Amino acid sequence: MLRSLCGVAALALLAGSASADVVSGSYGWEDGGTILGSFGGMNAQNYMAGDPGFVYSGTHSLFIYEDPIGGTPQAYVAWITGLQDGDVIDGSFWAWDDTPSANPSVRIWGHYGVAADGIDSYAGSASGNSTYSGTEVWSNLAYSWTFDSLGGTRDALIIEVRMYAGDLSTNFAYIDDIAVTVTGADVSGVNIIFAPAPGAVALLGLAGLAGSRRRR
Repeated sequence: MLRSLCGVAALALLAGSASADVVSGSYGWEDGGTILGSFGGMNAQNYMAGDPGFVYSGTHSLFIYEDPIGGTPQAYVAWITGLQDGDVIDGSFWAWDDTPSANPSVRIWGHYGVAADGIDSYAGSASGNSTYSGTEVWSNLAYSWTFDSLGGTRDALIIEVRMYAGDLSTNFAYIDDIAVTVTGADVSGVNIIFAPAPGAVALLGLAGLAGSRRRR
């Protein structure tokens, strides 16, 4: 049965199988949200289409830019908690980048975390796809992770957008339509959390601001 977690931000739309071993969610920034957190010189704004080329679907997307330039900044765009060993997490998003084989570009990446420690928790890299945006104006970037709790010491995965910029004139990209699916033996405790809408209380705990789960 489908059960929505309490929260003050918009809940992610759920899709997929009614089977208890699959839970999925998607988010398109249509409610005005931005990101869950970040690392490095990452900045984010919700973009409302003035030029439809900067939105993959709907009327909103996520605008990200690096300032100051340096390192590899990351935007945290999905937080999946309640994971167990062997759970498979499939994540994808669309990225706007009209500079093939040149900066700016982005790619999908992930790191492990501990849900109780919040969105800024870091418990090791989960790696990601070596494919960068720019092969098309809108590129679909996807990766599949198999969860490893490292002996029960971690229970979450944070999906990142990693930014690669050249200078302040080539330091931006647009992101839209993120989708996450978790498959496992028992995903009854899994929560998929996306960005809180403006004005939401920024309390990202186990109660979840914007998440949903499918229970047996």
